[in-house]
Amino acid sequence: MTPAPVIIAIDGRSGAGKTTLAIELAARLREHHKVSLFHLEDVYPGWNGLAAGIERYVTTVLAPLGRGEAAEWISWDWEKHYDGQARTTLPAEIVIVEGVGAAAASARPLLDAVIWAESSDDDRRTRALARDGSTYEPFWDQWAAQEDEWLATDPVQDHADIRVLNRADGTAPDDVLRALQYLPALAAVLLPELSARRGLQLHAERLDGVPDAARLFDALYGGSPNAVWLDSSLRTEGTAAERSRFSILADDGGSFGQDVRHRSGLTRLTTGTATVATAGPFFRWLDGVWGRRALRAPEGYTCEFTLGWLGYLGYELKRETGGSDVPSDIPDAAMIFAGRAVVLDHREASVWLLALEAPDAAEWLELARSAVAAAAEAPTARPGDGANPAVVAGTAVVAGTTAAPVFTGRDTERAYKLKIAEAQHEIAEGNTYEVCLTTAVSAAVPAGPDGVDPWRTYLALRRKNPAPFASYLRFGGLTVASTSPERFLRIAADGAMRAEPIKGTRPRAEEPVRDQELREDLESSPKDRAENIMIVDLLRNDLSHFAAAGSVTVSRLCAIESYATVHQMVSTIDARLKPGLPRAEAVAACFPAGSMTGAPKISTMAILDRLEGAPRGVYSGAIGYFSLSGAMDTAVAIRTLVIRADGAGGTELSLGVGGAITADSSPQEEYDEIRTKAYGVLSALGAAFPES
Repeated sequence: MTPAPVIIAIDGRSGAGKTTLAIELAARLREHHKVSLFHLEDVYPGWNGLAAGIERYVTTVLAPLGRGEAAEWISWDWEKHYDGQARTTLPAEIVIVEGVGAAAASARPLLDAVIWAESSDDDRRTRALARDGSTYEPFWDQWAAQEDEWLATDPVQDHADIRVLNRADGTAPDDVLRALQYLPALAAVLLPELSARRGLQLHAERLDGVPDAARLFDALYGGSPNAVWLDSSLRTEGTAAERSRFSILADDGGSFGQDVRHRSGLTRLTTGTATVATAGPFFRWLDGVWGRRALRAPEGYTCEFTLGWLGYLGYELKRETGGSDVPSDIPDAAMIFAGRAVVLDHREASVWLLALEAPDAAEWLELARSAVAAAAEAPTARPGDGANPAVVAGTAVVAGTTAAPVFTGRDTERAYKLKIAEAQHEIAEGNTYEVCLTTAVSAAVPAGPDGVDPWRTYLALRRKNPAPFASYLRFGGLTVASTSPERFLRIAADGAMRAEPIKGTRPRAEEPVRDQELREDLESSPKDRAENIMIVDLLRNDLSHFAAAGSVTVSRLCAIESYATVHQMVSTIDARLKPGLPRAEAVAACFPAGSMTGAPKISTMAILDRLEGAPRGVYSGAIGYFSLSGAMDTAVAIRTLVIRADGAGGTELSLGVGGAITADSSPQEEYDEIRTKAYGVLSALGAAFPES
């Protein structure tokens, strides 16, 4: 008896291309493994024998193979319509079984992976009849009825680890092989494939010039369903200049492109035509795909991003870091894997084209060179002018008119002030020291000439409120448009860590003397300094869990930085990651940002769940990248507009706002502060904060 094999089932309705997929997948796996292949069509007892065939397959084929024993079974003679010859299927390191019913309920306990192949009804019939000709045609409807009856009680597709849209164009086998590598149950047997996945080669090319970033993004990724622009749109000097040096533009196209969505403990990753689902914590999944240094930065390239994952971590991931489980109606995390990207170095006035070595890399590099040249030749535009020089704040949002969306508040002014009072009661009871209480405003815009254009909306936002951590994320019908000024966490490739929390805000004034007074008022405010210092202490504690002893330092405390619409109080905490510790777990130890929870973090998050009574979604989470160099850099998702298609051609807009409540907070001042924070986004849309 040999060791029990890894058994992979390929199921799907007749004509979905399962047989070809199984043969081609087996051929690829045989490069490193011994593989056996079994086709269920060999045991179905006739055209009405689906149920009986599944029973034969499970008892005479799957059960012995699962024990590492040879399977001896009786084939079906399709010409004589009776039992045929006795056959044997030998076990191997990997066994692939394919056919309608391969992953039936009675089979699934014996399987290590289930693949569901799907295609359109017309394609399936055409393929099946082309394969079996006139023999099958009279029985197509009879067989399809059996499939309907079986799937009505046993929806195999809902239990599949991988679902693949099999277009019969040769892409499915490679996509499925990549997807299989994300299944923990197959990690040990697929070590050779995983090693090849980590043996990546990076092509890096430097171009001189200053292309207009918005035009470049629109030219390269305007038609991409999933794309990310980490947009350092603020040009500044001094300490903040480091945060504004690089912009990153990418999508999930090309040979290596992937996108991932996580919701309530389930991660779904799409690679080409295949989607693989795995259960478990997202930060653990993230460490598996990111937590090792796979690529070093090329010579002369000083950005830490050497391709990798880009997107957002939503606030509801707090369920993995000590918070309670609050379900959200959008993904708790959404990211793309970029195997090619454009990086703008604003300080050096240069462009870097990055691409993993692949058959399609040269073609993309040529396209990118042309796009950079065209965007550099265009007239220089201010942030937000983008591909449409006519775009101006307040008129760029809607498709056909200057109508502005009308926002409503989740909480009235009175309701929010009552929640402030409840938060202060919790503080008086000793349950917390500081509560970052948030609310949201939203708008529903119907389809039609006044519909929202997410791209033009973002251009208006970045024109009105440029920020070092601005970003535009597009994930199908979900768009995130952020003008965040606040870094959540950076981990450099060498393990250096940095957090830069913001606590304390004042509005800007047009008159210089009044503007300076507001800045000085923030700088000297005991309340704002106390808020900021409490969060600094919280982050020092968060970082210390994964930091080398003695490495946690505060290099800036309560410094004032000024942006287009607000003055902010900012501190900087530095540390160094202990060698060998899991990087994604270090991120989790700091998540969500203490500046968006209060202190102490875990007990305060429970208070916030009760007071707010709704998920925050993207807001209060983090936006940024996780690089193949082992580096990561993320911003706190504040000043962030979430734009969702409503399924009927319309759009839903949501903006989260909040502030830190302490024992001596003034309810009126706190309410005025959330209006101030919302102003930078709402005014760019031509909209107003809702009246109570």
